[in-house]
Amino acid sequence: MSPHISRHVTPRRATTALGTAIVAAALISAGLSTASAQPVAEETPAASPAKLSASQRAELLRDANTAKAQTAKELGLSGAEKLVVRDVVKDRDGSTHTRYERTYDGLPVLGGDLVVHETKSRKTEGVTKAHAGDLKVDTARTKAAPKGARAVVWAASGTPRLAFEKVVKSTKKNGTPSRLHVITDASTGKKIFQWDDIREGAGHTQYSGDVELGTKQESSGFSLTDSTRGDHKTYDLANGTSGQGKLVAGEDDEWGDGTAANKETAAADAHFGAALTWDYYKNVHGRDGIKGDGVGAYSRVHYGDSYVNAFWDDSCFCMTYGDGEGNAKPLTSIDVAAHEMTHGVTSNTAGLIYSGESGGLNEATSDIFGSSVEFSANNKEDVGDYLIGEKIDIRGDGTPLRYMDKPSKDGSSKDDWYSGIGGIDVHYSSGVANHFFYLLSEGSGAKEINGVKYDSPTADGKAVTGIGRDKAEKIWFKALTTYMTSNTNYAKARTATLDAAKDLYGADSAEQKAVDAAWAGVNVKAAKGGGKH
Repeated sequence: MSPHISRHVTPRRATTALGTAIVAAALISAGLSTASAQPVAEETPAASPAKLSASQRAELLRDANTAKAQTAKELGLSGAEKLVVRDVVKDRDGSTHTRYERTYDGLPVLGGDLVVHETKSRKTEGVTKAHAGDLKVDTARTKAAPKGARAVVWAASGTPRLAFEKVVKSTKKNGTPSRLHVITDASTGKKIFQWDDIREGAGHTQYSGDVELGTKQESSGFSLTDSTRGDHKTYDLANGTSGQGKLVAGEDDEWGDGTAANKETAAADAHFGAALTWDYYKNVHGRDGIKGDGVGAYSRVHYGDSYVNAFWDDSCFCMTYGDGEGNAKPLTSIDVAAHEMTHGVTSNTAGLIYSGESGGLNEATSDIFGSSVEFSANNKEDVGDYLIGEKIDIRGDGTPLRYMDKPSKDGSSKDDWYSGIGGIDVHYSSGVANHFFYLLSEGSGAKEINGVKYDSPTADGKAVTGIGRDKAEKIWFKALTTYMTSNTNYAKARTATLDAAKDLYGADSAEQKAVDAAWAGVNVKAAKGGGKH
């Protein structure tokens, strides 16, 4: 979350039900905490994700894996193509959405991912593909891969072709690690595409006041190990920039003092943010952990010295936080923690490539759910808002890192889509989707929510009426997990959210019409041949 985001803390020993109870109460009260119209309690749509236990999800994955050869045949894939099961989502009505990667002659197909949508009776009703055409690739040159590279089939853009993928590891000037994937054409040696799979972010209860933390009693005291949330652990890097760090532990089960000077404070913030995010995804969207398998990630605090950033890293399945300028403002606020964990959710669902328009959507998804977790937390010290990183003062002038109602207020982000927006930094192109989500949730025009004033414009000058954040969150999550693929752009995101709204609330429903109007409000037009296919 790059900018290119004091009270005594007395958390007690964790209890199994407390975190869930807090979030449940927050969800009930969330609709009362904003000045905008939020929906009253309603029956959960049948197309909403079902809450699956780890064993239920594992069984669905086993079933899909057993049937993958038959599925490939039914999809009309060539004999050279094989399916690799990656994820599965089951709706309350019994429908399933199984996400696959593809291989071709044993080579990974980048941009070949697809989602098969099946009814309760296991009848295929649609397929969403990152690449809709046939794969016919000459793989004879696979042995010519340069040292340190692997042969792949590139299908994410243009005509599918044999290519080489090399991962270049380095460290950026600001101290953030980089793992740059460079794709070159196997025939010409020319670079086709590149992206960095370190997702950056900005942003203890230095920020959230006195909170309960999930901890574990050890032989000599306690540790920041949350056994009720997949054994999520928080580690201290002690200003280092590599390794896992040392598990944060103490004798008295009290952590920090609300100031950055106490090294436990940032750890408590990060640990609390991780718990809130876990509870949000489980209670609101039925997802048990980042991968949906009930396994917790881990957090690392005190990265580097005066490091003004935070980032998610797939390779360690972890979040990492710097302490900010002068080590005074750790980037561990609720929305930043949720932002980072959401990068992991995106990586394990749609897999949006972190470059171009898909990269902007990746960043926006983290902002959208970062804000959503903050609202659902209902924390009186860090109330819900549509501002990103407002607590961490990353600019040093008290302003937030990003604004969702009018992204351009930060001086760099874009309010609306335009041709070429895929060529700018993903933190700025994300403004289009952030703006869309705000319009869909709250509508256009001036209003005040939780003491924050907003005034959201539209690209076409037409007023947009919001449907409430609760519905908007569900639409975006369903679109992300069942319809978006690795190379989804803004036009395809429009289609994905329209399909999600249709599934959840019905064709031509007020919710689906609002999705259409909100996209028009940020100048995103229909994709060619959109919809389930």
